[in-house]
Amino acid sequence: MCDTQHLLHNHHHGPEFILDTPEMRDFIAHVKAEIAAGGSAEEAIKRIEIPFAALMDDPDWLPAEYMADAPESGMGKGIGQWALYRAQDGSLCLFALVVPPGKSTPIHDHLAWGLIGLYQGTQDEDVYALTDHGVEMKSHNKIKRGEFFALIPPDDDIHQITTTSDVTSVSLHLLTNDTGCIWRHRFDAELGTTEPFRSGYVNADCEDTNHDHDHPADHDHSHHH
Repeated sequence: MCDTQHLLHNHHHGPEFILDTPEMRDFIAHVKAEIAAGGSAEEAIKRIEIPFAALMDDPDWLPAEYMADAPESGMGKGIGQWALYRAQDGSLCLFALVVPPGKSTPIHDHLAWGLIGLYQGTQDEDVYALTDHGVEMKSHNKIKRGEFFALIPPDDDIHQITTTSDVTSVSLHLLTNDTGCIWRHRFDAELGTTEPFRSGYVNADCEDTNHDHDHPADHDHSHHH
C-alpha cells in the first residue's frame, strides 16, 4: 500500500508526539493499527474515518496554542502547520493547518494519502488537475466545521484553501508522509509554473536542510533503508 511512498520518508530525531496527551496516543495507536491491518488506501481510510470523526467532534483535545496564526511561518500570510504527531520514520503525521480569515494557501499538493477535516471555521477549497500547461481548477467546495474528506493521490491531491470565516480556520491533516518536511510542489495557475516547495512546521524542525535544492522527485533516495 505504501510502496510508492517510501522514497519520500524523512527520518527525524525529534519527539514523535509533539502534543503528548492520552487522546493523541489513543488516536495514533488506532490509526497505526488500521494501517497495519492492510488492504488498499481506500479501505484503510474507511476504517480510520471513525476515530478521525471522533477527534473532529471533540472540542477540548486541541490546545488553543495549536490553533493560533503563524506570522513567522514559511507559508507566509500567517498560514502555518502546527505539528501534533510525526512518526520517526516519516510514514505518518498529524498537523493542524491554520489559515487566517480571508487568506489563501498556495495551490499545492501533498504526495500522500490520508484524511483532511475542518476543526474550526469555514473554508473554500478549489481542487485542481494537472494539465499539459500547468494546473486548471476542476471543482470548488465549501467546507463547514466537522466535514472531512479523503485524499488519495494522484486524484484531487492538488488544492488551494481559503478561509471564509471571520475566525482563523483550523484543519486537521492526517497524512502518510511527513508533509511539512518533504519537498512537494506549489503551482501558479495563471503563469502555468510548478516549483519545489517545502512548507515546514511552525513548531518542529526539518533535519535534512542539506537537500534545499533537490527536486522533489529526486528527494530522499539516500534515506531509503
